[in-house]
Amino acid sequence: MQGHSPAVPHLARPGRPAVVARTLAELNGPTWGMVELPVRLMWSPNRRFDLGDPDQLLWMYENVLRETTRSEDLRRLVDGRTLRRVWRLLNLPRGVRQAWESRHPGLRTA
Repeated sequence: MQGHSPAVPHLARPGRPAVVARTLAELNGPTWGMVELPVRLMWSPNRRFDLGDPDQLLWMYENVLRETTRSEDLRRLVDGRTLRRVWRLLNLPRGVRQAWESRHPGLRTA
């Protein structure tokens, strides 16, 4: 079978594929208030984020998108409209950004 290669996952870090939501509409995370991330997503003792603070919102999204291994985390913690609004401001590993933009090309122009 010439010209066909198996799909290679985009990596969040060496050996771990990035997890991407099937649709942005399924992302129904909070848009205000305080959110505490589980230890598996944030190892710092201070895992609480005030979503009313733009810097804390970005920091929380970066951690969730980079560290999650579960689609449920994305649905529970990330809001699709907010993600689209802040996409260009997020500091993400190349593999995570590529994975999301391949599945959701509209993010490239958001």
